[in-house]
Amino acid sequence: MDQATPEPGEEPTRSRFPVPAVDTLPGDLRERIATLAGKLGFVPNVFSVLAYRPAELRAFLAYHDALMESDEGLTRAEREMIVVATSSANQCLYCTVSHGAFLRIRSRHTRLADQIAYNYREADLSSAQRCMLDYALKLARTPWLVDGEDHRQLEQAGYSQDAIWDIGAITALFAMSNRLASHTGMHPNAPFYGMAR
Repeated sequence: MDQATPEPGEEPTRSRFPVPAVDTLPGDLRERIATLAGKLGFVPNVFSVLAYRPAELRAFLAYHDALMESDEGLTRAEREMIVVATSSANQCLYCTVSHGAFLRIRSRHTRLADQIAYNYREADLSSAQRCMLDYALKLARTPWLVDGEDHRQLEQAGYSQDAIWDIGAITALFAMSNRLASHTGMHPNAPFYGMAR
């Protein structure tokens, strides 16, 4: 497959695997990419890189959307907080930068993503959100230590069972995403760095 041709002023998509041209992808993925490019003005590298395996990209996007586009329980900004905190802990440049941009947009707080990426304990968070990130980081870093007491603390902080499920599922999905980014050598698109600053 041909490497994707970058737009003028854009860096080529970086991957250790072939990057297919968008016009070679199945119709549903071409449509999804065109819609997103219309909104953002560029195609996020995660789409280009994971399109090496179209069926897997489709499955990844379905689970991503089910978790990240919901308004039940957690806010969309809180969902992005989990991604930024755990991706930073996993040293995933792509997800920390790209989801940092989405967190700035969804929270309308220009400094929050940077605060969470560096040290969420000093970020402008509620005590419940800090508890949420304590749990997400524990699950990301030392999953074998997670126990019922962790869930009790989340319940005491006001989280429902469904919200607790989402905290864990988002952490787990992005553990995979972080590792795919490292595996493929994926880098953030340059526009993500300046979005919503």
